[in-house]
Amino acid sequence: MSNCFFADYKKFIVIPKGEEKFSEKGFDPNEFASHFILTLSIFDPVISSWAEASKHDIEVQKSIEHVLDSFNHRNHGVYHLKLLELEKDKLYFVLALSIKDKIEPKQAEFEISSIIDKMISNPFYIGQSWYKFTSEKGRVERKLFSFSFKEYAYNLVTENS
Repeated sequence: MSNCFFADYKKFIVIPKGEEKFSEKGFDPNEFASHFILTLSIFDPVISSWAEASKHDIEVQKSIEHVLDSFNHRNHGVYHLKLLELEKDKLYFVLALSIKDKIEPKQAEFEISSIIDKMISNPFYIGQSWYKFTSEKGRVERKLFSFSFKEYAYNLVTENS
């Protein structure tokens, strides 16, 4: 066969549904009804700050960015995560979570716990090897994060004042 057999392959590329949508459009907070500020810390940690993560051959900033990009891609239009704060001398990081549907205060803890436990923790725990940051107790319980959250209420009036 000739080396040029697949030379015109670009005419045959069919982009899977949803792929082009995510890449063309960025985050618009007005498309989401609920916004929360999440503070996540390592459950029963074996390190005292993110600076110590390098001992485990993990680049925390890149690791978080990778997981968030993947999460946002998979959940485009339903959920969106954004890193707000990460300091090397601390052992927590702050995320903004936006949810398409309005979440009632009574449901917020259940909903956010579910998102963290089912959709966020595993990519960090297995995919980014963050299991190295938690003690044997954390590994036995398969719990990576402790977290707190507060609903974010953005006020347009304060921005224009």
